[in-house]
Amino acid sequence: MRILVINWQDITNPLGGGAEVHLHSIFSRVARLGHDVTLLCSGHPGAPATEVRDGLTIVRRGGRSTFNVTALLSYLREFRTQPFDVVIDDLNKIPFLTPLFVRKPLVGIAHHLFGTSIYREVNPVVASYVYLMEQLGLLVYRLSGMPFFVVSPSTQKEFEDLGFAPSRLHLVHNCVDHVVHRPAPERRSATPVIGVVGRMKRYKCVDHVLQAMPALLKVRPDVRLLVVGDGDDRPRLHEQVHTLGISGAVTFTGYVSDARKVELLQEMWFGVTTSSKEGWGLTVLEANACGTPVIATNVPGLRDAVKDGETGVLVPFGDIPSLEKEMVALLNDPTRRERLTTGALSWAAEFNWDTAAEKTIAVLEGVVNSRRPRE
Repeated sequence: MRILVINWQDITNPLGGGAEVHLHSIFSRVARLGHDVTLLCSGHPGAPATEVRDGLTIVRRGGRSTFNVTALLSYLREFRTQPFDVVIDDLNKIPFLTPLFVRKPLVGIAHHLFGTSIYREVNPVVASYVYLMEQLGLLVYRLSGMPFFVVSPSTQKEFEDLGFAPSRLHLVHNCVDHVVHRPAPERRSATPVIGVVGRMKRYKCVDHVLQAMPALLKVRPDVRLLVVGDGDDRPRLHEQVHTLGISGAVTFTGYVSDARKVELLQEMWFGVTTSSKEGWGLTVLEANACGTPVIATNVPGLRDAVKDGETGVLVPFGDIPSLEKEMVALLNDPTRRERLTTGALSWAAEFNWDTAAEKTIAVLEGVVNSRRPRE
């Protein structure tokens, strides 16, 4: 098959996150299995307009803020007449509305829907624009009958509740690269280290972890928090660390390489993820594959990624006292941490990108074949 994927960013973009890891992990394997894959995405400083990376032909056009318009123009100018068998529309906040201008077979990818949670992220004017565009996109996609890949049962239920036919929803989980993410017990820190990993965005609510830190420091003055990743909420989080008087216990690493991220995950006693919503929580699975359990909020996506009491702990969203209680309890109970580590490793082993790529190919071939005229 010849496949065109449209996504806001590629794996090399410093502002990328789980969606980009998902896309690259699956479609680089699809390419490795003999299919021709082109990714159309926005550019970023220092990145060439075109390059081949891990078998993917990456075409970068325009900037991140207006890529929904650039994608339309680029498709009409450069890609409309090319013999692609199928076009993939990776939905992320502002939709590309591909059914309005693409006449090839179409398949969407959905991690999660932002809905009103976008109002946590940006000012009301911008949030309203994003919210209304997402609603418009969902209407267009539903009326077109376009099939979708979804990454978790929570996202699948969201789409079904919005009227999408279950037969058009294909669950292909986020997975983990077990060659890269692996346990290394010898790297576990001798003193308590906990971590938050991911983009620094308001809706991920890293500030909830910061608010819990003073309670941990009372119990274990030597505890250290690593905040791994970057994003536009980082300045606010720095200010909060200063206000809470916990600067000596918190380290912001900024953007790190995959290899360094794995080293930090192996060092942590446990991770914490306090998002208001996720599609799945890819960083949870990556931590688990490194033998690191995770405390997470009981919200869509994360409740799929964390098996409460087996691979980690779920806490009510926004309940700082409950978060403090669970963090302190896990900090002080090495036997429980060891049990959760065993469960986390077993759970993560169930998710493999190679299997996800094979499922993806099977769905795409079915879509393409259903559109071909019968002999």
